Amino acid sequence: MKETLTFTIRRAQPGDVDDMAGAHLDSIRSIGPQYYPADVVNVWGARVKGALYLEAMGRGEEFFIAVGASEGRTDVLGFSSHGVDGDEHHAGVYVRGAATRGGIGSALLRTAEASAIAAGARSIHLDSSLAAVEFYKANGFDEVGRGEHRLWSGRSMACVFMRKALGPSGGSASNRPLQPTSAVRNRS
Repeated sequence: MKETLTFTIRRAQPGDVDDMAGAHLDSIRSIGPQYYPADVVNVWGARVKGALYLEAMGRGEEFFIAVGASEGRTDVLGFSSHGVDGDEHHAGVYVRGAATRGGIGSALLRTAEASAIAAGARSIHLDSSLAAVEFYKANGFDEVGRGEHRLWSGRSMACVFMRKALGPSGGSASNRPLQPTSAVRNRS
């Protein structure tokens, strides 16, 4: 039986970026191998460092962290983000492998969605790893296409493009038709 996790969510600060990178790497390394070959997992995590989040914060991206006890210590268990690129609002969630299926990811996603709504978003777009597709579907996202991330090394990584329409109260809006897409997107 999995232990019950107690956690709090707060806005991430610059001093949290190394702990966020640790959670991100743990998620990639513990969950990623179930969906991707080892070489993809290695390249995916190779450039994950706290500096990436500092740069993103400097560009206006917001991060939220879940802090709690897991495996006998207090740590950043996961994080979510909300950013704006042109007219599109984006979000993402990463949770440590040992902290999955405890409600942390859904709580972090709701926090990122609230941030997007406060910034005027009518929808959120994201590129999901294969590992997270079912999580995002369970949280109201629809698949709109499949494609690839181009990782910093030039290696491709399969992903699923997803979208969630947001209503004024933060819930899903009426389902409007979604246009399937396929593409290669560059990612660090």
